Parts: sequence; C-alpha cells; structure tokens
Amino acid sequence: MVYDPAQVYQPEADTCLLLKAALAEVRPGDRVLEVGTGSGLIAAELGRVARVVATDINPHAVASARERGVEVVRTDLFSGICGAFDVIVFNPPYLPTRPEERVEDWLEYALDGGPTGREVIARFAAGVGRLIGPGGRILLLVSSLTGTEEVCALFSRLGYSPAIAAREPVEGEELFVLRVVRK
Repeated sequence: MVYDPAQVYQPEADTCLLLKAALAEVRPGDRVLEVGTGSGLIAAELGRVARVVATDINPHAVASARERGVEVVRTDLFSGICGAFDVIVFNPPYLPTRPEERVEDWLEYALDGGPTGREVIARFAAGVGRLIGPGGRILLLVSSLTGTEEVCALFSRLGYSPAIAAREPVEGEELFVLRVVRK
C-alpha cells in the first residue's frame, strides 16, 4: 500500500474541540486509548502528558499517526485491544449517510455514521465497557446532526452517565464533546 494523505481525515473543528476537551481531562500518568485516531494529532498531543495507544481501521490513517510518533494498531474500533484505560477518546464517524451517498474509499470510514449517524457509536458503546478502568472516562465527539440526546440515551441505557463537557457551533450544526462515566 502506498500511503495517501488524501485518504486520512485531516484535523477540523471537531478534532480541535475534542483535543481541547481531552487536554483538560487527561492527567499525567493516565493510560489513554484514542479510537479512530485519523491523522494522529490528538494521540500525539496527549502523548506529551499520558501513555497513549491509538487505533484506526484505515491503513493510511495508521501510517499518518505513525509519522507523528503515535503507537497505533490497525483494527476496527478496539478489537484485540486489552487492558484498562483511564480515558478513551473517540471522534467517531457521525454523519448520517444513506446507502446511495456512500463513497467506497478509506476516508469514508471517518465520515459514514450510517442512516442515523449513530451506527458506529452504538457499536462503540456496546463494547467499550471492557476497556474502562475504575474511575475511567470516555470523551466522545458528536454532532447535533447525529442526535445528541439519542446518543446520551443510548449510553444511559447501557449504565453510563453522559454529560456535555464542551460544545461549539459550526456551519449548520453544533458539535458536542460528551464526557461519559459509569453510573
């Protein structure tokens, strides 16, 4: 495979908002997992204060993150990852996408949240509990287009307590960082 930066989600307003919230949340010595690292910017920045492992399904994103010095595993969400993390950070694909809107390339994995925008978020929520250590926190980026209340309800049904940690209006939507902890 030849690394193609055009196939990697580049930092945008959502990345910056999540990074700001993560820098405020992560403490020195925390063990951090960034799911779907993309360019690796967040993992690299958090790596200055914490121990960070990142994942991405996209081989181009894995190459980009490695160029930044990030320890990254190519996998779907957190498949094959073991251990207990203090903080798990995820900027999921959250755009509602109809099947006819799909584009068959690696960048699509960073954007396509399924018809509701919550399909990948639901898979993440269903499995993330095995990786959260005592007192662990999840930081999840969502959009008003995704249905922030629906995402909060999903986590609540699974035994978590979500709260808005940060928000920012962006062209035609509002971005939120949810801070999610076990009840």
